[in-house]
Amino acid sequence: MESSRILEFLKDKSILITGSTGFLAKIFVEKVLRVQPEVKRLFLLVRAADAASANQRVQTEILGKDLFKVLRDKHGDGFHPFVASKVFPVAGDIVREDLGIQDSNLREKLWKEVGIVVNVAATTSFDDRYDVSLGINALGAKHILEFARRCVRLEMLLHVSTAYVAGEQSGLILEKKFLMGETLKGGSYLDIEAELRLVDKKKRELRAEYATEEVEKLAMKRLGMKRARYFGWPNTYVCTKAMGEMLLGHLRGDLPLVILRPTIITSVHRDPLPGWIEGTRTIDSLIMGYVKEKIGCLFGDLDIVGDVVPGDMVVNAMMVTMAAHSNQRSEFIYHMSSSVRNPMTYSILEQSAYRYFLENPRVGKDGRILKTRRVPVIRNMTRFRIYMTLRHKLPLGVLHLINLLSCGRFARGYNELNRKYKFVMHLVDLYEPYAFFRGYFDDLNMERLRMAMKKDDAEAWMFDFDPKHVDWEDYFYRIHVPGVLKYAFK
Repeated sequence: MESSRILEFLKDKSILITGSTGFLAKIFVEKVLRVQPEVKRLFLLVRAADAASANQRVQTEILGKDLFKVLRDKHGDGFHPFVASKVFPVAGDIVREDLGIQDSNLREKLWKEVGIVVNVAATTSFDDRYDVSLGINALGAKHILEFARRCVRLEMLLHVSTAYVAGEQSGLILEKKFLMGETLKGGSYLDIEAELRLVDKKKRELRAEYATEEVEKLAMKRLGMKRARYFGWPNTYVCTKAMGEMLLGHLRGDLPLVILRPTIITSVHRDPLPGWIEGTRTIDSLIMGYVKEKIGCLFGDLDIVGDVVPGDMVVNAMMVTMAAHSNQRSEFIYHMSSSVRNPMTYSILEQSAYRYFLENPRVGKDGRILKTRRVPVIRNMTRFRIYMTLRHKLPLGVLHLINLLSCGRFARGYNELNRKYKFVMHLVDLYEPYAFFRGYFDDLNMERLRMAMKKDDAEAWMFDFDPKHVDWEDYFYRIHVPGVLKYAFK
């Protein structure tokens, strides 16, 4: 498919985008505005009480970011009038029917104008509350579909999921759809309505017991992890994302649907601001932990392939799949991944980060230059748990005994250290499946699109989504690690 067709496809289009204050959606919004200024309108759905609040969030949390610098420089004094004519904030919430849009006139306007719906909204916390995850990742997808169905000009619904709906599978993982009720555990059936009833029942029980908000939150988090693992998924996030895919596939009718499953999304590789990222995204928490001297050792196998894809390549893939399947009344599944085409082992990340910090040493809180040391990596979980017991749990036990003998003089220190230890072990429990993940994501469907794009070399670079074009060592050393340090906590 020629990329010139992508630009033509975007021209005069009205696009509704959910999750627009998130990392990936911001890259998408910026790219559309920059490469196709003749796009008609981008309707950005944001959680807000009213239109004024929605506009404030869009201005500060999206358009005010460094990511938009190239666009601001391009338009100069005309930047604000330009975005005002193209970007339309919409107050709403995907957990509610009609996307929580209260203004009936605005709903009618969207149903008449919108031709493309892009759903990027999600809660990505591995162990979020079950009720929250179900509301956003599962029912949210259903509400988006129902809203899209009422758009008279609709050409496409693009839903961004995650490749890790595959759970802990090993070997080659195919680009195939989920059937309604399908699980990753033999002999079980996932009844989403029953799960919603289970959540309601549990919340009623908790409130009958006058449980505090904190107790209810913890109970909902535990319930989500318990149910996810019962059905064969490692955590609440990927389980509820799989539910969202099931609902879309089951209820779409003949609506054109693309489900894009990225793997671990990292910082911008090339376009428009190399290294730009927001927050800490899985592997980035390790980099920041090292910088802040909070990591004594790591667990995992450095020889395992870590499947990562830069955020700008994911966005390019989103645009290409939109144009490729516009008005094609079927369902298409795509992995946006690198483990087959350009595998990157975690040892490459470790070596690149070590090289970066050798040349750019960390500075301690007291202003001293910190010596760059390699963090020891324990490749076996049994050994890691023994290490944690000897290094932390046993000393905690001794401190607990001293505290009892001293009538609680050390209670505050013990409780704080014990809380931190439990928190770390909880994170270990969440991330263990990915530290030893041995799956490879097939991307044959995506490769067919890449081959079609090569017919137009002059513009294909504008929408590059081929991970073979990434030199991982150079990317992590020169772009990603410095990008995390510069932008992650800005």
